[in-house]
Amino acid sequence: MQAVLVYVTAATREEALKIARATVAERLAACANIMGEITSVFRWEGAVEEESEVSVLLKTHGDRVEALTERIRSLHSYECPCVVVLPIAAGNPDFLQWIAEETAAH
Repeated sequence: MQAVLVYVTAATREEALKIARATVAERLAACANIMGEITSVFRWEGAVEEESEVSVLLKTHGDRVEALTERIRSLHSYECPCVVVLPIAAGNPDFLQWIAEETAAH
């Protein structure tokens, strides 16, 4: 397995921080970047919606994705939260090793 990025949107900065703090403390993610307010335009239940959200980028190891996704779902206020996994093709080997170490079960 390899390191991955997990992109999440949250309703508020407080919710984003709650998700970030819990997942890093529980070693489901090595790091979380809360990137700030975004405007999301999406179709939901037949209507086009426009809402302010906060984007979060989590760095984790591929073998932690399932547990991380379930934890995000348990913390999230949305019925269907955005949790998207993006592979990391390459990068600083030391940083990628740090991700693996920080997300290893202890």
